[in-house]
Amino acid sequence: MFSKLKAFLAKNPSYRFIIIFLVAYLILDYFTLFYMGVTAPGNLYSSFLDENLNYVRGFRLFLLSITSGILQLMGHDVVTTDTMLHAYNVGGFNIVYSCLGFGVMSFFVAFVIAYPKSLKSKLLFIPIGLILIQSLNVLRLLLITLYWKRSFLMGIIDHHTLFNIILYALLLAMLYLWVNSGNKNANELQPMSSAGGGGHRPEVEKKN
Repeated sequence: MFSKLKAFLAKNPSYRFIIIFLVAYLILDYFTLFYMGVTAPGNLYSSFLDENLNYVRGFRLFLLSITSGILQLMGHDVVTTDTMLHAYNVGGFNIVYSCLGFGVMSFFVAFVIAYPKSLKSKLLFIPIGLILIQSLNVLRLLLITLYWKRSFLMGIIDHHTLFNIILYALLLAMLYLWVNSGNKNANELQPMSSAGGGGHRPEVEKKN
C-alpha cells in the first residue's frame, strides 16, 4: 500500500506538495494551540512547561519589548504588562494570540517545506521570511499604538483583518519570486515523463 502511494506521489508531485503542505501546516499550527493548552491552568496543565518552556509567552514578551523599545527611542513614555502596552497620551493595545503571527508563520514554513526546492534554498529562505513577517508585525503594533485610534479605518475594518490582507499579499509575492528563482526549479511541480520503456532518451537517427 505504501509503495503504491509513494509511486503515485512520485508521478503526481502536485498532490505530494498539497499533502505535505497540509500535514506540515496542521502540525505546526495545532502544536502551538496544544502547547498553549498545557501551559494554561486546566486539566492538561504542566507547571514545568509553563514556568520553563513557555515559548508562546516568551515570544509575546519579546514583541512587547521590541515595540516598547522603539517607542521609547521615539520619545514616548511607555508602560507594559505581560499582555498590554500603553504609550502615554498616544495609545496602546492588548496583545492576544492572534497578534503573534503563529498562523501566518505556520503557513509560510509549511509551504517552503512542501515545495520541491533544495534544502539549502529552504534553510536560507525560511529565516528571511520569518524575520520579514515579524518585522511587519512590529510595524503594525507601532502603527496601532500611534495612529489607530485616530484612523478613519477604525470603524470600517478590524486591524487584524487589514494586517492579514497586506501580509498575505506580500508573502504570496515573495513566495512567487522564490518559487520561480533559478531556471532549473521552474517546472519542479510538473510530473516527470520518460521516453521508452526503460526511461532512456531515444537516439536520433543521423541523416547523411
